Amino acid sequence: MKRFLVKSPAKINIALNINGRREDGYHYIDSVMLPIGLHDSILFNELFKGTESNVTIDDYTFGAIRFNIVSKALTDALAAANIDKTFKVLIHKNIPMQAGLGGGSSNAATTLLALNKELKLGLSSEKLLQIGLGLGSDVPFFLTGKPARVRGVGEIIDPIEVKNNYYVLVIKPSKGCSTDAIYKACDELTLTTCDIESVVKALKEGDDDLLANSISNALLQPALQFVPEIQSIINELKNEGLKIVGMSGSGSSVFALSRDLLPLKKISRKFEDNHFVEITKVLK
Repeated sequence: MKRFLVKSPAKINIALNINGRREDGYHYIDSVMLPIGLHDSILFNELFKGTESNVTIDDYTFGAIRFNIVSKALTDALAAANIDKTFKVLIHKNIPMQAGLGGGSSNAATTLLALNKELKLGLSSEKLLQIGLGLGSDVPFFLTGKPARVRGVGEIIDPIEVKNNYYVLVIKPSKGCSTDAIYKACDELTLTTCDIESVVKALKEGDDDLLANSISNALLQPALQFVPEIQSIINELKNEGLKIVGMSGSGSSVFALSRDLLPLKKISRKFEDNHFVEITKVLK
């Protein structure tokens, strides 16, 4: 009976443009995503035949979860390989929900990768990508696990080079952002855009000033309608001297990048009492 434990990393979007919407409701994006060291842990325990698979999550911050993306990832991967096995899956959540950090998508991608490796399913990268796209737009990115520019509806992934070694401060207010609500709200607004090419260039060349001046998130404006505190956090981090600051994904978490750990530690103490706070690293 197989039993294995894997890490499921979070991500931050340091730049995000919205380039329209398809008829099916999916939005076209152009984003620079970086995986970070903050992670969930997923434990897989194979069950005896005749027992149904089940997924348990130990974070019910936003109420009981009726359906989890991991359940579908598990079913789809085993079906694609024509494997008749069932598992009990326990997800230990460290990545906060409704934070724009991709926790659910990461869990799904990690499930696909772990099953393919541990059970020797033999699924190709192309097949995993196909399954991943059916689960969510961020899942393909997590299948690569590297810094990347992500376009289309998440299916176009171009790895990028990150020269500097960055520490990351992640701060999430108590109130989260519903991804569906934020994307729905963005359709009613004229959104900001940033120069993604400059962001990619800044990361490759290690130009922190160019990076700080180039990043922005098109979803910040709609997110502020739901969680105005996001802007207050961004302002405070910048007032403390941090330059590379933004909101990740659809919010509500805010990030700051720095090559120096000490200022991040100092500033983080101001938020520890009433916010989720984590200091970690960009994974390369």
